[in-house]
Amino acid sequence: MFSGLRNFTRRGLFRQGGLLAAAQVIGTRTQTASAAGLDIGPNLYRSIGVRPIINARGTFTIITGSQTLPEVKRAMDEASRGYVQMDELMEGVGKRLAELTGAEWGIVTAGCCAAITHCTAAAIAGYNPERMQRLPDLRGLKNEVVIPKYSRNVYDHAIRMLGVKVVTVSDPKDLESAFSERTAMVYILGGPGDDGPLGTRVVAAVAKRHNVPTLVDAAAEILTLKPNVHLERGATAVAYSGGKCIRGPQAAGLLLGEKNWLQSAWANSAPHHAYGRSLKVGKEEIMGMLAAVEMWTKRDHQAEWHQWEAWLGDIAAKVKKIDGVTAEIKQPSADLSNRTPRLVIQWDGMKRGITGTEVHKLLGDTEPRIILASGSGSRPNEMASSVSVVPYMLVPGEEKIIGDRLHAVLSNPPRFENPVQPTGAPTAVSGPWTAHLEFGRGSAVNGFHLEQDGDKLKGEYSTEFFGAFPLTGSVAANTVRFRTSYPIEGQHLNWMFTGIVNGDRISGTVNMGEYGETTWTAEKRR
Repeated sequence: MFSGLRNFTRRGLFRQGGLLAAAQVIGTRTQTASAAGLDIGPNLYRSIGVRPIINARGTFTIITGSQTLPEVKRAMDEASRGYVQMDELMEGVGKRLAELTGAEWGIVTAGCCAAITHCTAAAIAGYNPERMQRLPDLRGLKNEVVIPKYSRNVYDHAIRMLGVKVVTVSDPKDLESAFSERTAMVYILGGPGDDGPLGTRVVAAVAKRHNVPTLVDAAAEILTLKPNVHLERGATAVAYSGGKCIRGPQAAGLLLGEKNWLQSAWANSAPHHAYGRSLKVGKEEIMGMLAAVEMWTKRDHQAEWHQWEAWLGDIAAKVKKIDGVTAEIKQPSADLSNRTPRLVIQWDGMKRGITGTEVHKLLGDTEPRIILASGSGSRPNEMASSVSVVPYMLVPGEEKIIGDRLHAVLSNPPRFENPVQPTGAPTAVSGPWTAHLEFGRGSAVNGFHLEQDGDKLKGEYSTEFFGAFPLTGSVAANTVRFRTSYPIEGQHLNWMFTGIVNGDRISGTVNMGEYGETTWTAEKRR
């Protein structure tokens, strides 16, 4: 999941307007596909017009996670050179994963979300082919999954895609009553809450009394072995992303735990003709993932940590030479996810002439293209600025590139202007409106009601399926802006509307976060 910098979305991260001219000052290079075709070498991406990046953010799927270890690359290459029977392969891998990790069994999946889906299918249908063929028709089958409220998240869609009902538990006193004969599974998101009053130990103990398995989602965590922290707390299985800190294949996941459940999860996945057939994992990813776990037990993790700190120290030394710029290495909390030190660089944007948000975007737009972990500060009223650097996925030498680029931009920034604000009295927009959204393929008719106090807006936005939710915004002359955020299962949809008022009509664009931008129009209702 791509989080942390609110002003940047998955698709819009690299292309939000307003700074392009400044980017060109420093020297953006336009990438075009090579007429010669695919260049299988250092220019692989550039040969199809795609600009590679330096990853100073972390193991996020939108920027392709981590770099596989050399041993993983070799294992995947060797695996591609022969044929095996897939059930026999996973049997051998399962035994080896059990030896390496101390878990009863292990399988490799097509990512952590695939592991979650396979576990859900296995919790419902078991190893019963007739039931497996019914999915996602849950009539006559267990059809509920218990999830503590703190564990609801965007990735629990991997559970809901089977059509189950999610039973959300907010209070420990309601835990026992959340279970019934319909309960198939418990899902817990690994993190700060999983050792609390509705954490794994507590919930798994109740689940076991009801003969219900418990799955922990530890996607971005470091791999704890012999014992695994989540299995030791009572979980039946734990799922990891392969292409994050373990540095296995990006399209692989790791599932550890009870042999019976994991073998059923494998039966519910490809190559078998069941619900999980579309979530296929190949022999290359399977052996690459096994190699990554093998290497996890051999890697010098302390030496890696010291290397990360040294890289951050080099970057800090360069930027601190600039008047008014400070830099500090921050250590992570006790959370096991994405454990890495982080460099936080701070300055007064007014004095330096550039904000952290502008630095973040500028480095993402120009060459060499660098994606920082975060950026803050906005014109004209929030000029206290910062950026941060995560060394987790850097390769040797990239720390020097980052340090040089940050020093150059902060010491001699391109010229930025405060955004031009519309002038004139705010247009009257109070009242009910009907909104039409166009999505490229498909459309929607929503509604909203605005209450205006000078240039301030508040009101209610009515969605197509999920009810009405508060909105807030402003009016400057004939330009209206408002945002709304509403919950849908484990996530929120966050929409920012901008439009020009022309009588009883408004037209403009809506930023839909990771889903990009689309157009909208509205007519005032009488």
